[in-house]
Amino acid sequence: MAKILATEIRVGDLIEWDKRIWRVAKCYHVHVGGRGGAFMQVEMKDIETSTKINQRIRTDEKIERTQVEPRDMIFLYQENNEYVFMDQQTYEQLSLPQDFLEGQSEYLLPNAELQINFHHERPIGVKLPPNVVLTVTETEPSLKGATATSSFKPATVETGLVVMVPSFVTQGEKIKINTGTGDYIERM
Repeated sequence: MAKILATEIRVGDLIEWDKRIWRVAKCYHVHVGGRGGAFMQVEMKDIETSTKINQRIRTDEKIERTQVEPRDMIFLYQENNEYVFMDQQTYEQLSLPQDFLEGQSEYLLPNAELQINFHHERPIGVKLPPNVVLTVTETEPSLKGATATSSFKPATVETGLVVMVPSFVTQGEKIKINTGTGDYIERM
């Protein structure tokens, strides 16, 4: 296993903590000016028991990244609460339950390429591309003369995800979204 600095932890990473393997659900850097220094606030989920914890990790601390076998996969379709993927090398299909993808299924469109990580031949995590382009299916009408201002409005995209977008974004437009944070990046 490889050691990484706490500041290198990213959403979707698999790390070893307390002799268990955890999948990082959320992480962000916190700097408390003048008191105690900086740390990473990490929300992670145990891949065995699905237990979630929030952990503060000092930025200079080293963490074990779990050794996994990444496989390039393509998302094919959703059937009920199962998501079906195909291995790009062997063409074998793999079904994963919706709760396995927790929070990541909203970024999936058919034929999307991604990586599924395996540990001892068992799927343990999905690594999405850093950004996805999705079409806005529902949002409030654009305000006349609205430009890139600080006002945002909710927009629903084709997968059902609700994203806060600038007021000039309209229904039918494609937008780029950060899969780690769920934030709007730009209009395409």
